[in-house]
Amino acid sequence: MKSAVETLNPTRVRLTVEVPFEELKDSLDAAYKKINQQVTVKGFRKGKIPARVIDQRFGRGAVLEEAVNDALPKFYTEAVNEAELSPLGQPEVDITELKDGETLNFTAEVDVRPALEIPDYTGIEVEVDAVEVTDEDIEKSVEQLRERFASTSPVERAAEDGDVVTIDLEAKVDGEVLEDGIANGVSYTIGSGELLDGIDDAVKGKSAGEEATFASELKGGSAAGKEAEVTVKVTQVAARELPALDDEFAQLASEFDTLDELKADSRKRLANMKQFDQATQAQERVLEKLLELVEVPVPEKLLEDEVNTRKHNLEHHQLGQMGLDLAKYLEIQGKTAEEFETETREAAVKGIKTQFVLDELVKKENLNVNQEELTEHLMRRAASSGMSPDQFAQAVVEGGQVPLLVGEVARGKALAVVVEAATVKDTNGEIVDLDEEDETESAIETVEAAEASDAAEEKTEG
Repeated sequence: MKSAVETLNPTRVRLTVEVPFEELKDSLDAAYKKINQQVTVKGFRKGKIPARVIDQRFGRGAVLEEAVNDALPKFYTEAVNEAELSPLGQPEVDITELKDGETLNFTAEVDVRPALEIPDYTGIEVEVDAVEVTDEDIEKSVEQLRERFASTSPVERAAEDGDVVTIDLEAKVDGEVLEDGIANGVSYTIGSGELLDGIDDAVKGKSAGEEATFASELKGGSAAGKEAEVTVKVTQVAARELPALDDEFAQLASEFDTLDELKADSRKRLANMKQFDQATQAQERVLEKLLELVEVPVPEKLLEDEVNTRKHNLEHHQLGQMGLDLAKYLEIQGKTAEEFETETREAAVKGIKTQFVLDELVKKENLNVNQEELTEHLMRRAASSGMSPDQFAQAVVEGGQVPLLVGEVARGKALAVVVEAATVKDTNGEIVDLDEEDETESAIETVEAAEASDAAEEKTEG
């Protein structure tokens, strides 16, 4: 077999392959054997029909077609490996010549990963927010904890902001009560925004036994998105009572004995959270700078697949779970269809570039993924998926997704290498020393957020 490569553009090549006919022998034998099992000829036992009889009865062309279909993937793979290409997706194959007993010639056009030149990235500098925990931050944190331990008690007065009311609801569309439009004994905190638009104004000022009617767009159920006439009846008004802010509250709400200890712990936790946010911000900004340094051509077919995958995931998974369609989502976001299309395409381009650049860095820096790193990543992915580690691992293995996870870890390690080499300063001008222990796992999450979809990876593996 002889092969040659022609570069059509930075992300697409044409392979020209010439196969001597003798190299088709195994596939021809397999073709005769397969046809033997599928047909019957009077006077011959099944599976024992001579080749010349098959040629006479069914045509040599049918045998050649079967043999070529069997052989093409093998010869294509050999040509790809010989040229050291990284194909993306399936090739477009064209048989240019097939002479019985002489030769098989074909071409295969396929998208490939572009050759990238990774420049010196040690000069990257980024600025991130300073880690500052204010007294106001502490007070807000403690107040949120206090809210969780609030108690309620019925009161004989009209409902006010912050009260917890027990209500009965009835929704009508076009004058008809919906089958799923009745709910009794619903507990609702006025001002929480957790139910229907307009309900706060409807129940405020109402005492137990009083009712009101208002119009609202339904957020879920059989008539989601439709305008409904909603009748709400208040059956009970209860005032929320917050516990006193003292040592007794600290003992109730935490493992600490004093309020000062509780506040000190809140300060420490908030500082840790802000440090994590700072590290994530550093990684995101370093990644942006790195992508600016590298010229990355993006295969158009891969980009279209990525855009379509992102749209599908949003419409059929994320929005579907919220009972929204794309039109309603865009209305809520205040975006036009054109703006959504542009943003989706830009995000897809960034995701593909991120994968290409970091994969190139993995090779350049000779980064490997050990079993411990893979296991830690698997545990985190299992937790985020709501599955047990064993269930998730089984699903990954059965789905042939282990290389995807290895790739995620490797790209996270590559980003961590670049971040470590970068100069990171906060808004106060201070050098930020990021915690190396958590840097790789955090970097993996940053990379996942940038890629946001597995379409590029799946296309590569395909």
